[in-house]
Amino acid sequence: MVYNFSAGPAMLPVEVMQRAQAEFCDFNGLGVSVMELSHRGADYIAVAEQAERDLRELMHIPDNYKVLFLQGGGRGQFAAVALNLMGKNAKADYIVTGQWSRSAVAEAEKVGQVRVLDGFEAGAEPKKLATSWDLDPTAAYVHYCPNETVEGIEYDFVPETGNVPLVADMSSTILSRPVDVSKFGIIYAGAQKNIGPSGLAVVIVRDDLLDQACPNVPAIMDYAAMAKADSMLNTPATYAWYLAGLVFQWLKEKGGVEVIGAQNKAKAELLYNYVDASDFFENRVHPSARSWMNIPFQLKDESLNDAFLKEAKAAGLLALKGHRIVGGMRASVYNAMPIEGVQALVDFMDEFAKRHAK
Repeated sequence: MVYNFSAGPAMLPVEVMQRAQAEFCDFNGLGVSVMELSHRGADYIAVAEQAERDLRELMHIPDNYKVLFLQGGGRGQFAAVALNLMGKNAKADYIVTGQWSRSAVAEAEKVGQVRVLDGFEAGAEPKKLATSWDLDPTAAYVHYCPNETVEGIEYDFVPETGNVPLVADMSSTILSRPVDVSKFGIIYAGAQKNIGPSGLAVVIVRDDLLDQACPNVPAIMDYAAMAKADSMLNTPATYAWYLAGLVFQWLKEKGGVEVIGAQNKAKAELLYNYVDASDFFENRVHPSARSWMNIPFQLKDESLNDAFLKEAKAAGLLALKGHRIVGGMRASVYNAMPIEGVQALVDFMDEFAKRHAK
């Protein structure tokens, strides 16, 4: 059995890929693939509408929010968020906890004034997440990344921002557990972790924020224009949208976000508990900030890194190399990763440690 621990593009549920394979050349008896259907035809519109309905049901999205299926992935939304919210008030607060929130800052600074706030408590070692900030009550919005994929850092609470809209990059945590959508002005997510294949982005935007755009926002990034056109102002990523819809159906069949959230908690605890009890491995993230989705760990003897990766791959445990910024190893255990995969990793780690213990 092969288990893919890639941070993204990540593994998809086997059942979803099997269904997509069965429908690949003949969708719904039409004799053609879903990717060959016109996005403006009734057959494809039914696919798109079902996907939105299922996502709304899974996340309990209120009626005063639009759901958009857009192109450009999560990184495209770094620019789109600023362009859509800084038209009337070109300043925003960005809480920075890692690589992806820093990248979001770089795009927003091209549009307006950005104030960067440290996402960690001063002097905490290892760094512990901060719980409050001196936010600007006149800012257009506050942006943060609830789960930093590279560093394996995650917020287990939603920042309080008062009347200032909260914007969240949920690319690596969306659908991993229940979330109160009403606490956010915008939630956006690249698809390639918990939703589907790369290239697609899902944006959930509150209606009252659709009139805040810069006048020069490109139409393809204009949330209001896309909402009016049901995300079909241009030809959308039709196959990625279809696959996302299959993932939503799979999640519903599994019992929804509440059930998958309990499973994700159990997977993360299994790996963290083993690492914490080990003299051979370590995790350097403060327990208050540990991610359920992306779990970095280091071998205390880093000279064994290459051997670990080589032997892990031979054992069917793929894509465990950590990001170059952090080093070491990283196991991404998104919704599609079964607990059996995490157990297989723990068993391998234990066996490897015993063989290489000095």
